Amino acid sequence: MSPRPGNEAPWTFLTNHAHVLLCLALNPEARMRDVSSKVGITERAVQKIVADLEEAGYLTRSRDGRRNRYEIHSHLPLRHPVECHRSVDSLLALVLEPARRAPPR
Repeated sequence: MSPRPGNEAPWTFLTNHAHVLLCLALNPEARMRDVSSKVGITERAVQKIVADLEEAGYLTRSRDGRRNRYEIHSHLPLRHPVECHRSVDSLLALVLEPARRAPPR
């Protein structure tokens, strides 16, 4: 059973860092404003998370004209000791692959 629209859960299973990473994996040219809107945090918070992910080596930011483009380094392990035996690839596959294969509604 999935949460109903308009009934925001007080907590989620994934962190804002994971949500930002997932948004950038789906759209490597996303604007911080768009990611902010999807994740439900401020644009400044998204910028800090992107800086954290870049500093830790999980993504690379490059300029493409006036836009940024983000490359995810999905071979790296997840950071918490409970899940460090898995890579970012595992997270992306778990969360994004069903959405990518789903027929449009």
